[in-house]
Amino acid sequence: MRRFVTAAFTVVLMLCLLPAAHAKKTKTVVLIVSDGLRWQEVFTGADPLLLDSKNGGNWMEDDALKRKFWRDDVAERRQILFPFIWGTVGKQGQIFGNQLKGSVAHVTNGLAFSYPGYNEMTVGYPDPKIDRNEFGPNPNVTVFEWLNRLPEFTGHVAVYGTWAIFDDIFDKARSHLVMQTGWSTPKATGDASKDALLAKLFATTTRFDEEDTFNSFVQIPLLDYVRTGAPQVLFVGYGETDNWGHQGRYDLVLDSAQRMDGFVAELWNTMQAMPQYRNSTTFIITADHGRGSGPEEWKEHGVEEKGSENVWIAVIGPDTAPLGERTHIAPVTQAQIAATVAALLGKDYHRAVPATAPAIADVLAKR
Repeated sequence: MRRFVTAAFTVVLMLCLLPAAHAKKTKTVVLIVSDGLRWQEVFTGADPLLLDSKNGGNWMEDDALKRKFWRDDVAERRQILFPFIWGTVGKQGQIFGNQLKGSVAHVTNGLAFSYPGYNEMTVGYPDPKIDRNEFGPNPNVTVFEWLNRLPEFTGHVAVYGTWAIFDDIFDKARSHLVMQTGWSTPKATGDASKDALLAKLFATTTRFDEEDTFNSFVQIPLLDYVRTGAPQVLFVGYGETDNWGHQGRYDLVLDSAQRMDGFVAELWNTMQAMPQYRNSTTFIITADHGRGSGPEEWKEHGVEEKGSENVWIAVIGPDTAPLGERTHIAPVTQAQIAATVAALLGKDYHRAVPATAPAIADVLAKR
């Protein structure tokens, strides 16, 4: 009997690890999150209600802010804010979540704040026990940890993020992922002068938040790691869009969103210039939660801020049909991201962990 059970377990495990038939070209997946970035800005650009100092808390003069971010045409307005997302992903990939055009992307955790959102998207299902950002180490195994346990990915799964809490979300101690988070000093690159400069910047810069560093401080070691560390599965977390939202500085929300788009473009172009990543890398770009709407509500998110459950998901890569902005389709959920990451790499995470949501089918097969 024991021999039969062991054999049966082996068969199930092998089936779970068989390549998914629909993903054949992707060899590397990068999941990128801009914390708390609303779907409204992604699809319609700058919010006219918040372009004045009264509602937006802006320090930049209203006229200067409008010259930089406002255009009467919606397509032009979102293009100047997100040139990579709309100039590249919008033409070569797919973007979900424009509720004005019958496309909904939403969280299923019922809380609409960060730790529950990151757990949902990386594990594949919400956990009601995770009800605060200070929850501590995640008891759930993320798809990143799951993939890192497979011999072909071990040691090549990494997390680079501005938020120190990622150490808990991905359970750094248990998962053994490569991690660079928060204000921790980046690992040495071998370039002594560069390493010394980075260490000094991390040590001497005034900290806006003790748990969250600046996007640019993560971008530099991230690019170094991509060039030398041979990642196959990568998580990138940019936090500034949420931080400036909570501070009520809409001008800096727009500025950090535009710069985030530039960082993503820089990462994409860096990887596409490398033979091991060219035409074999998929990016998934999203947010962990939405925000409220209105002159005050936009600053916060959660169950009391209507609309905070709504997000957006963008995907570009060799296995994703170039359908652009998706309209009038069935809803997609944040929980589907985990299985999608694995499926793009030919692994059936949903079969291995049945409690997870299935992958987003539309981004897995060229048409």
